[in-house]
Amino acid sequence: MKKLAFILIALSVLVSCKSGFTWEKVSINGRLTGVTAPSADNIPEALGKIAEDGSYVAPNGAVFTCGATPAVATALICAQPAMADVKEVIAFSTRAMSASRPESELSNFVVDFVREETARVTGMPTDVAVTNFGGIRVDMPEGDVLLDDIRSMFPFVNKLCWVQLSGENLLHLMNEIAEYGPQCVSGVKMVIADHKLESVEVGGQPIDPKKKYGVATVDFLLDGGDNIHVGYGATKLIVSDTIIGDAIEKYIRQLTAEGKAIEYQTDGRVIVK
Repeated sequence: MKKLAFILIALSVLVSCKSGFTWEKVSINGRLTGVTAPSADNIPEALGKIAEDGSYVAPNGAVFTCGATPAVATALICAQPAMADVKEVIAFSTRAMSASRPESELSNFVVDFVREETARVTGMPTDVAVTNFGGIRVDMPEGDVLLDDIRSMFPFVNKLCWVQLSGENLLHLMNEIAEYGPQCVSGVKMVIADHKLESVEVGGQPIDPKKKYGVATVDFLLDGGDNIHVGYGATKLIVSDTIIGDAIEKYIRQLTAEGKAIEYQTDGRVIVK
């Protein structure tokens, strides 16, 4: 049922964003109904069915005749055929992963991919990557991973970008991250204490203020998204045509084609004292 909540919230955001609505993740369980997230071919078993008299028969046999439940269930069940394409199983994850500060398996998976993919699509040396936790909207499930999971995870049309920063401006960026709260970083090891940057290394070495560094990110973070200004002081900028969600979907399909599951790890890259 949790995935259904994500779907409904995503649709409401896409339809209502111009009215000032924001994304919110709500956890819902199927304790009272036995409802689970459906695939393309198990809709009655996962969601239940609508009886001839209009009542809703849940997967666990509970019958609902009054209130909003039958109408909501009808809307969800009737929407499923149109959603069949996104119910495709595209990967397998060895365990559930969430994006949480100061670092997590899922956020490391995403930001390390952004670093590698940005280097590939731009052809530029890339020392560091910075993305935001807010750009990862739902968790990675354990077991089968649906196309819906990945598209819900990355619903925003954010493009991969490459910027060149001096070491001085990279230090400014790292201090900004420390002040406003950890974000997803790759190629970096940093220690934060009381919202201050205590230490930081890139590639195992202290940042050289006079050196030039290649930094991968998404366009949302170039000028103030989530209080991050990756583009501040940039001497070069490349905004690619590659959308982060599309690129990750393609990469995950590639992993599956190679017989590999989705799995990742934390490594102590961000420490908050």
